[in-house]
Amino acid sequence: MYIIDSMFREMKRKKQLLSHSESIKILEKCTSGVLGLIGDDNYPYTVPLSYVYSDNKIFFHAAKSGYKIDAIKNNNKASFCIIEKDDVKMKEYTTYYRSVIVFGRVSIIENEYKKREAIEKLALKYYPNDNKENRNNIINKEYNAMCMIELDIEHITGKEAIELVKTKKENK
Repeated sequence: MYIIDSMFREMKRKKQLLSHSESIKILEKCTSGVLGLIGDDNYPYTVPLSYVYSDNKIFFHAAKSGYKIDAIKNNNKASFCIIEKDDVKMKEYTTYYRSVIVFGRVSIIENEYKKREAIEKLALKYYPNDNKENRNNIINKEYNAMCMIELDIEHITGKEAIELVKTKKENK
């Protein structure tokens, strides 16, 4: 379960707030998002990533070294943004959007069992019909060169355009 406390701001436009279950469905459905970290000289560092959501955690894969790994080692606070809907309405000068932002602590998975479990979840999300033998061959080929990153979710905020909220009410 996620935490709502004074550490995180309340959403100003509460009518547009998605329920926790709607936000989770978006996390489960979508295939990419943008991870936000604190980078060099405290500049924000954002990077688009594939991910998998499981048990109040988000898992990513990465190379064992690089900017992302350095940023995680320097500061474990992170956010992750997923855009599920982005429908530009030119004549209305607006966008009908639906998105989720996750806040939490990110870490590199050191435990080999957990690392393997996480990469298998990721592989199954993106290629669910693959056979186990082929999946294992592909994972094994890259396994030693990669690491798995875990974002432990502390807070989730989902939001949608007011026009989508109104449409939902009209359809009830």
